[in-house]
Amino acid sequence: MDAAILDDIVVIFALSIAIIFVTSRLKVPGIVGFLIAGMVAGPHALGFVQETGTVEALAEIGVILLLFTIGMEFSFTELLRIRRAVLGGGTLQVLLTVTAVAAGAWIAGIPPAQAVFLGFLLSLSSTAIVLSLLQGRSEVESPHGRTALGILIFQDLAIIPMMLLVPMLAGAEGVGGTSVPLFLATSAGIIGFVIVSAKWLVPAALYHVARLRSPEIFLLSILVICLFTAWLTQSAGLSLSLGAFLAGLIISESEYSQDAIGAVIPFKEVFTSFFFVSVGMLLDAGFFLANPVIILIITAGVIVAKALVAGGVTLAIGQSLRTAVLTGFAISQIGEFSFVLSSAGLSAGLIDGTLYQAFLAMAVVTMIATPFVFSAAPKVADRAMRLDLPERIRRGTIRETFPKEPEMNDHIIIVGFGIGGKNVARAAQAAKIPYVVIETNPETVRLERAKGEPIHYGDATRRAVLGHAGVRTAKVLVIVISDPSATRRIIAAARRANPHVRIIARTRYVGDIDELAGLGADEVIPEEYVTSIEIFTRILTAYLVPRDEIERFTAEVRADGYVLFRSAEAPRPGLHDIGFYQPGAEVESLRVGEGAAIAGMTLAEADLRRKHGVTMLAVRRGARVIAAPDGETAILAGDVCVVIGPEDRIADVDHLFREKKGE
Repeated sequence: MDAAILDDIVVIFALSIAIIFVTSRLKVPGIVGFLIAGMVAGPHALGFVQETGTVEALAEIGVILLLFTIGMEFSFTELLRIRRAVLGGGTLQVLLTVTAVAAGAWIAGIPPAQAVFLGFLLSLSSTAIVLSLLQGRSEVESPHGRTALGILIFQDLAIIPMMLLVPMLAGAEGVGGTSVPLFLATSAGIIGFVIVSAKWLVPAALYHVARLRSPEIFLLSILVICLFTAWLTQSAGLSLSLGAFLAGLIISESEYSQDAIGAVIPFKEVFTSFFFVSVGMLLDAGFFLANPVIILIITAGVIVAKALVAGGVTLAIGQSLRTAVLTGFAISQIGEFSFVLSSAGLSAGLIDGTLYQAFLAMAVVTMIATPFVFSAAPKVADRAMRLDLPERIRRGTIRETFPKEPEMNDHIIIVGFGIGGKNVARAAQAAKIPYVVIETNPETVRLERAKGEPIHYGDATRRAVLGHAGVRTAKVLVIVISDPSATRRIIAAARRANPHVRIIARTRYVGDIDELAGLGADEVIPEEYVTSIEIFTRILTAYLVPRDEIERFTAEVRADGYVLFRSAEAPRPGLHDIGFYQPGAEVESLRVGEGAAIAGMTLAEADLRRKHGVTMLAVRRGARVIAAPDGETAILAGDVCVVIGPEDRIADVDHLFREKKGE
């Protein structure tokens, strides 16, 4: 039996790789490839896989981990920010879809109980597919992304009362009376448990786990929290998936959420692929081939109807017409929880085998069509915006539905907050350069966060942690940790995430320089005694701080015997005129000192380009910046001049800008 299971897994992955290779060449998303792989390998087609129960069990783990990561990425605070979409949009979308489908089915002669059940099935959409597509297009933070996700979260929660109502719709006895109050009391108890756990229990437990500095124990603790909460909700009559989502919400309220996401994501990706394969296996290809026209017509009708309902709901909560169209198309497919619900309905006798296969065929086709519908949505939205409609419909009644915290740009990421990290942070703070710190010592994180430091717990070797720190928009990444192996992995991960970030790494050994540079480090500083000075000097140079300011700051540190670094109460360095920098430019910034040779000259008189091969790009005079100065621009003492040219040529003209000492 074990060998058979292993054979099935190997067949699934091998077939998936081959199919996804072909679909990727055709610009088709990987989700479609997994669905097709399931259809081909399943018992209704070639029959390569016989242990479908094992695949379904692995798929359920994938759904659990998917909802777990969604919960970790959406905290209670985040849910409150999108409450209009969750409560208003989600409620309207589910109720209107159930009502419309039930009414249409009843008119077509289907009994009321079955009609309502069909409404349940068609009201749900796929969180897995929509979230994957939104993440792939970096649209999770967009208005339509957050609206769609808010509605999807409500749908995932709505599966609970739907599952409770299945026996009632089927006319089963023993459901009702005292069971509903007991169900409500149990639900209230679980909600209380979630709140207490998120506020006190889990943060305290993870703090002590993190102190052990063991990635294995940390990962196991995260999985135990997930599985225990899922088991608890299932024991109370709710779903495993809801428990996983609640477990994610619990962890999201702690400072360990990003590290937890980084640890779980590899497992989620593997098991989620089993979910899409298992969905494909459910479809009887023979049934589809026998009724293709009817299935395709029904599928098209469902997609259009769901898009219209979701789009109308999005307009009703005040969003723009464009957001409404994009949201409607995004959630126009049938969801993964509909398969769970349909199985329950089949067991309860609400639908027969023929209707079950028809639903499966239609649902799988909507999932396969979703990436293509998603890609076509922007064009439809653009055409809709050109229609002659009232302005309040076209633009919506709310301008900013989802207030976002400002994103950091051109900032410094400091990995490690020992002596070296604190020195870099102090220099960045003095220079008014934004920075964020990543640290694996929970005690340091708790202590420094209480002091107001922008510090986060996490393992920087994980791309999810670097992504949370804004590595894609950072200007400089400074690695000041003592673990050579971790340093190498951080450099490689950061370089893959952002090819343009400037990486400065500390190492104890000169022999590591070539290897770290080969991995992508721009600067490798091997001498520990001067590491701190060299790091912040190079950072300030990258931000075009005037050279004399950098030298004066360095002189202050050395003159004080490095007291600025050793004392937490030491005065901050005197960098008062920093702030003019151009990210990515290979230029030098020079200050004109009192009595300097160039002071009082015009650019034409100085003739820097012809005499020295150096070009003046800009001049900052107080708060004023003179961009592209011409030949008549005078150069005055105190100006900060931005010049470009070869390094040796800039060194040649440096004396022209120096303050003239007493003769």
